[in-house]
Amino acid sequence: MHPVKERKQRVSVRSGQRYSMYRELALTYEGSSENVPVRAPDVSIYGMFINTAQSFPEGAVVKVHFTLSKTNYEVDIRAEVRYCLPGVGIGVEFIDVTPEAQSKIEQEGEI
Repeated sequence: MHPVKERKQRVSVRSGQRYSMYRELALTYEGSSENVPVRAPDVSIYGMFINTAQSFPEGAVVKVHFTLSKTNYEVDIRAEVRYCLPGVGIGVEFIDVTPEAQSKIEQEGEI
């Protein structure tokens, strides 16, 4: 008999509710004027995962711009790259997100 190997399940450590209510997402590497082609499946008050083929080092600071689809609230924010999946995308955490922006993102899920 062969021993059975247990597989550890990867547990998501996301904090905060995720919403997919935004449009016109733009990403710029801080210090650069070139827009990076992106797609993002969801956003929370703390950050988002952004699908992009471009790789960024962990700790890189990027500028993120998006418009919430239901309220038309425009979010311009700096974010720090927390992890990068080469060829897939980056997970970013918002830096100095305003209480107003947090509130508007939360409201998108309630409307």
